This record gives sequence, C-alpha cells and structure tokens, in this order.
Amino acid sequence: MKILLLEDDTVLADILVDYLEEDYEVSHTYSMKEALSLAEDNSYELYIFDINVPDGDGISLLKELRSFSDTTPTIFITAFHDTKYLKSAFESGANDFIKKPFDLEELGQRIENIKRHFGLNSIISLGQFIEFDTQTHVLKNAEVTKTLRAKESDCLQYLYRNRHRVVSADEMLQNIWEFDEMPTDDAIRTIVKELRKILGKEHIINVRGEGYRFE
Repeated sequence: MKILLLEDDTVLADILVDYLEEDYEVSHTYSMKEALSLAEDNSYELYIFDINVPDGDGISLLKELRSFSDTTPTIFITAFHDTKYLKSAFESGANDFIKKPFDLEELGQRIENIKRHFGLNSIISLGQFIEFDTQTHVLKNAEVTKTLRAKESDCLQYLYRNRHRVVSADEMLQNIWEFDEMPTDDAIRTIVKELRKILGKEHIINVRGEGYRFE
C-alpha cells in the first residue's frame, strides 16, 4: 500500500516514516504544494495529512483533492484540540482524525481500520467464493483463476473502494491514469467487460448515463 504523508515536524516525520515503511511504501513531504503535486502525479491508497503546515493546511489540500474526485482515504493528524478543526476536517472529506501526541500503535490501528473499511488488505473477499489478491493481482472464483493486468486491477480496486456509490468512467480515468496517458472511455468499458466475465454481471452494475457501481 502506498501512503502520502504530509507532516512538517521533522522529528515526528522521521519517526512516522520509519514506522510506516516497515509495512508500506511512503512518500513524505513537508509542503502542502508538493503534497498536491505528488497526489496529482501518483496513485496512493492512503493520505496522512497534518492540518497545519508552513505553506498552507491539510484541510484546504484535501478539499482541493476532493474537488477533482480524488476519493483516497485520509487520516488527519494535528496538535489542535478545538472541535472546530475536527468538524472542518470531516467536512473536507476526512475519514479519520488523530490528535498529537499519539502512540504509533494507535495510528497503526487506525490504518488497519481504514484498510478493512476500504478493502485495502492484500486479499479481498468480493463475494461468495470470489477472492482478489491486490498484490499479485490474482482474481479467482470457484471456477476461474486469472491474473489481471495492471489497469484491470486498479479499476477493480477503485470500484470496490467506492462501492457505496456510482463511479463514472471519467472519474476512474482521472484517478487511475496519468494525464498524458489517459485513454478514452472505451478503455473503461473494455476493462469492465473483462471483469464482469469473471465476477458476474451482478457484481458490477452499469448505471446508464452515470457509470458503474460495485455490488
């Protein structure tokens, strides 16, 4: 799992990077502007943002990312104890919130909870007798085992993480492909068609004129 960490406290940042890199791939920055650039140029499964950084704040950053249909799960870390920041964090689209000082184990448990909720564990149960390994990209049901291509894997994971809502083809294109590599909507239709052959049509619903929903 790839994590983008925005934290301007150099001591805490070093501690967090050392801790997180035991299990995850971590990109760290002290700057809100650089965090925005990294998020635009790379695909991450989790954001961990400090609220207060020298060139801005994590809440404004997340609002901007959400405005571009970026649904990446986000945990805020902050020294603020005022509930107005908690309210602002969740209104911006945050999924969790942790106050300094905190134990690394607490952060670890919050990450595990995010992983369970958004299907970010290595092996995901997609339905009865259907499993998907996000690391090996192997999708199998009771009859078929197939290793998905990279973009097929990315699309399946994106649909599953956002299974509570309809996802448009344009949203998947923006969040999965690099800007200069972005194909047409036909690529999404082709990928969905291939996934439905293994999963069954009942698991990826085509909502006419809107997009797709994972069931």
